[in-house]
Amino acid sequence: MADSPAKRHFARVMAEKEAAKKAPGALMEGAGIYEQHMMLLQEHTARLKNIQSGEGKAAFKREVLPQYRDYLAGVMSADTGAVDTVVSTSMVWLIDAGYYGDALDVAAYMLRHKLPLPDRFSRTTGCVVAEEIAEAALLAQQTGGEFDTSLLARAAELTAGEDMPDEVRAKLYLAAGRAVVRTASDDAPLPADLAEKCVADLRRAIELHPNCGGKKDLERAERWLKKATPPANDSTDQGGTPASNTPPADKADG
Repeated sequence: MADSPAKRHFARVMAEKEAAKKAPGALMEGAGIYEQHMMLLQEHTARLKNIQSGEGKAAFKREVLPQYRDYLAGVMSADTGAVDTVVSTSMVWLIDAGYYGDALDVAAYMLRHKLPLPDRFSRTTGCVVAEEIAEAALLAQQTGGEFDTSLLARAAELTAGEDMPDEVRAKLYLAAGRAVVRTASDDAPLPADLAEKCVADLRRAIELHPNCGGKKDLERAERWLKKATPPANDSTDQGGTPASNTPPADKADG
């Protein structure tokens, strides 16, 4: 397929041209370049069924995803919002492969045009994006790995208006709060602004899902927020004027 610069350029140009002919919400079926990539997708899906390991499936997706890159770029450049199984499946595979930034680029396109996932998915596009990004972050936190917190912020922003179970949205808040908690200790507590944001995220996670597992994280964050917040100044009177230690002068006679 697209194994040379010329072929890659051709795939992108044709995908953009054919996608541009489609009305929003129309099916991409019938477009030549789409049918070529659907055949490729069917081949790769069949090969995936023969791989039992989750890690093996992810590795296979990392191997084949470059073959869809130029098609995706062309379709998203046309920006018409045609219903496209290649695009929607690629978005999920990008997440599975760990290419979270690229996945969110495709997700932004899909969510903007309210495009669904393939029929085999029971979750909505917004729900999948929020849950899979949050779970990837939480897993990295549990195993001592690294996860770019800007990806969490972007996933939260993209899915802010999407309907999903409260438990799913709680995972995004929990992951964001824990990401901050991991950066501090009792010897080096959080600055006030970070502590305040962390506390707010963890409280929201618990509000949405009381059993999300963030209560101990919240206790630590609240302790650091208390340390970072300066005590109230009691040396002012009710009018806000600093109290004076100088005794008042005697009133004049008469």
